[in-house]
Amino acid sequence: MPPPADPAAFTYAGEELDALAGARNYHAWIAERFAPWLGYRIVEAGAGIGSFAAHLRAAAPHAELTLVEPAENNWPRLRATFAGDPAVRTVRGYLGDAGEPGCADTVVAVNVMEHVRDDADFLRTAHRLLSPGGHLLLFVPALPAIYGTLDEAFDHFRRYTRPELEAKLAGAGFAPLRIRYTNLPGVLAWWLSGRVLRRRTVTAADARLYDRWMIPWISRLERVWSPPLGQSLIAIAQREEVG
Repeated sequence: MPPPADPAAFTYAGEELDALAGARNYHAWIAERFAPWLGYRIVEAGAGIGSFAAHLRAAAPHAELTLVEPAENNWPRLRATFAGDPAVRTVRGYLGDAGEPGCADTVVAVNVMEHVRDDADFLRTAHRLLSPGGHLLLFVPALPAIYGTLDEAFDHFRRYTRPELEAKLAGAGFAPLRIRYTNLPGVLAWWLSGRVLRRRTVTAADARLYDRWMIPWISRLERVWSPPLGQSLIAIAQREEVG
């Protein structure tokens, strides 16, 4: 979504952050996939209320973590969650407000880029923040064919295909190292909810049920098998060394 002239005026209206706050298996699973590429100067874009950031903190305990969040209704909760942690800095703003060029060796965005109208600019900003050789770690919704009322309610501008995401990363100056579909059962669940039942929210009970019964076996299966399609895409890209 376009940045407002006054960041303090931006309130995020989606309800999924609270619904997913207790989805510990889901967040731990994503953090596990990112862990090999986490550096020591990490920026998380669109950190929300800090649900995923807590898992980042655990996965990279020696890192300095900058959490960026623009929404006035999310940022106070994010700040309170990490108050007193000297390794965590919270910034009220957008990705470009995280620091100077080259300030990070890792930029992370989990279910964020679909909310950004100009995702090419978002990727260029990430590229600018990264030092040469740094990594961009993305988790985004996949498959435009299942775009429905849930996406509309959560202010999603798009869902991605693997070729599209690969092209956008390359266009911003990244070398895509790994782009994979993930969460195959979620394709049916999202399609039913958003295209057939035309639901406009995910409840905490829905999230707990999927997190408890589906995510553990999905994560185990995907350690040995990469699905041909999935509800989401996970991407690892590198800012190439200069010279």
